[in-house]
Formats: sequence, structure tokens, C-alpha cells
Amino acid sequence: MSEHTPRPGEYIERELKSRGWTQRDLADVLGRTLAAVNEIIRSKRGLTTETAVALGQAFGTGPEIWLQREADYRLSLAEQPDNAIPLRARCYDFAPVKEMEKRQWIRATKTPDELEEELKHFFHVASLDHEPELGVALRASVDGTLTPSQRAWCFRVRQLAEVVAVAEYQEDRLGACIRELRQRAAYPQEAHKVSEVLATYGIRLVVVEPLAGTKVDGVALWLDSKSPVIGVSIRYDRVDGFWFTLCHELAHIAHRHQAPVDVDLPEQILMPTTVRPEIERQADDDASSMLVPKAELESFILRVSPLYSKEKIIRFANRIKIHPGIIVGQLQHRGEIGYRANREMLVRIRDYVTSVALTDGWGLSIDPEVFK
Repeated sequence: MSEHTPRPGEYIERELKSRGWTQRDLADVLGRTLAAVNEIIRSKRGLTTETAVALGQAFGTGPEIWLQREADYRLSLAEQPDNAIPLRARCYDFAPVKEMEKRQWIRATKTPDELEEELKHFFHVASLDHEPELGVALRASVDGTLTPSQRAWCFRVRQLAEVVAVAEYQEDRLGACIRELRQRAAYPQEAHKVSEVLATYGIRLVVVEPLAGTKVDGVALWLDSKSPVIGVSIRYDRVDGFWFTLCHELAHIAHRHQAPVDVDLPEQILMPTTVRPEIERQADDDASSMLVPKAELESFILRVSPLYSKEKIIRFANRIKIHPGIIVGQLQHRGEIGYRANREMLVRIRDYVTSVALTDGWGLSIDPEVFK
């Protein structure tokens, strides 16, 4: 705005001069005191809506022009635009800055330029105008738009995975990996061995607590064509949710899907199959079968439905060597039992997993020096 923008009072003075009025005359016309009119003319008092209406009636101009003149003048007095504001806004649109600072994913900075550099480094981009590339291109993919918080979570998974040491990944050994993992699914405490088993077969596992207000359960990504990564949030701290999410991501790795981040995974498979993308339906089916052979589950349902007692579920779980909570979860997903049934079997499992797996969250943090 130009520094020579006229005061509204200057326009009032022109109107008075053209009519041969004095300030006293205007005060009488408006029904105001002379002191009040003088303050308005000298711009010591801003034009209110009521005053703009009164001036419009007195001069036959309407109120809008006086409100605009007041706004123009006040803007001219404002400080020059802060060029840092658009950059700050761009950074806050790009990522959940405060949450990332709180979790020490990025450093707390003093200037927008420093903040921009922190975000470019974290997301591996040359500019915030570029869309970050989370992983290598794979055989099959499905479009999935991530929120800034979900994207930041995925990049934290990737960042942590880069410091996890694993054996060489061999695709033809994935079946053996799944079978060995399956042996750990009978007892909750055996979950502490999951990250070790996966590392033996060349798969990195990291656990990252979601950012505040962010729905995310898991993701499968690749550091390069020979380095698969599974990230889980264990947002639902239940034995069925953890194992299903883990196996779902393993299925994505087996098929080399480039899948979006999985959100509300334990509940999503209740969606109609026409709604779920094909690669998600495939991963759902594979995950269920990894844990409970489809023929075994269908035979159990055929024999027992609808009279599912705790004893029958436990006997079936013991026979196929799986935790009964996983059976409960699959029965719930199929709509065979309600979500309130047998909840005591859905035991907590997070602490077993995080006691060994590289974990960020729930009071566990990673020294930022590790990533330098």
C-alpha cells in the first residue's frame, strides 16, 4: 500500500470545502460533538460502520466508499508484508511441524529458512514443491493420498529402517520366514522374537507410534529393490490386530505391491469387496491364511456356528497352534461373532514387540545423532 494514501479525514475536508461547511456544521448534521468530528477528520478515531453510514447519508455517497477509504488508510499504516509468512505457511501445509519437533524428528528452528531445510532433509526433497518419493517403484500399485501426518509417519519408518541391520533379502525364502513367524503366534510373549526373525530373512521391522490424531496401522515399503521394510504402529494394542497387520504387510512384500499406508486395517476388511482395491483384498486374504488356514477356519465355522463358546475357540486355537485371540479376530471380521464377544482373549502385545524392535514412541526415543 502506498505511503501517500489519503486519510479519510482528507476526503471529509474536501466534502466540507465543496459545500462551504465547517466542522461545526458537520457535527450538527451528524448529531455528534465538534470534538468527535475533529478526531475523525484528524484520523485520531477510526471510522466505524455507524459513522460510515452517517457520512454516506450526509454527503449522499453511501457508506461503502467511506469504509473502503478507512480500510485503505489503515492498511497503509501497517508494516510491510513479512515475506517469511508464506514460507512458514508452506512448511506447515507440507508437514505437521510442531508434532515432528515434539517427537524430535526434526530440530526446533528459529527461522523459516531453517525449518524448510529441516523438512527437505527429512523428506529427501530438493524443494517443498516436490512430492516426496517414499520408496522404489514396484510391480503393482494403487493410488492413495496420504495426509501430511501419515506421510511424515511413513518417512519416519523409512528413516529408522535405514539404520536396522539385516541379512540379505532373498525372495525365495519368504515362505520359510512366514512359517517361522507363524510358530510365534501361539503365545503373546513370543512376539518379542518377530523383529529378529524378520531380520534373519532380510526384512526390516520398525515400530512408530502415530502422530497425534493420525490414523495409521502399517506400511510396507522398500529402501531399494532388495530391501523391504515393514512399519507398524500397534495403534490397536491387541494380539489379533498386530498379527493381522504384520501378515498383511508381509503379503504386500511378497507380491511387491506399492500400496498406500494402511489405516484402520483390522476394521477395513469388513468393507464390501467391491470397495477395497484388488491388492488390498489380496493382502487381506493372504494375511488371514498365513495365520489360520482358510479350510480349517471354514470347517470350524461349519461345525460350531453360531454357538461359539470360549472353550471351543480355545480348543480350536490349541489344535492349530495359534493364539485364541487371533481366532476371535477372524471370527469378528467374518461377522460370525460381535465385536464385544470374547474381548478378554484379545490380549495386549505391544510391550513384547517394542522390547526388541527399533521403536519410536510411548516414551521410547531415538538419538538424532544416529541419523547423521
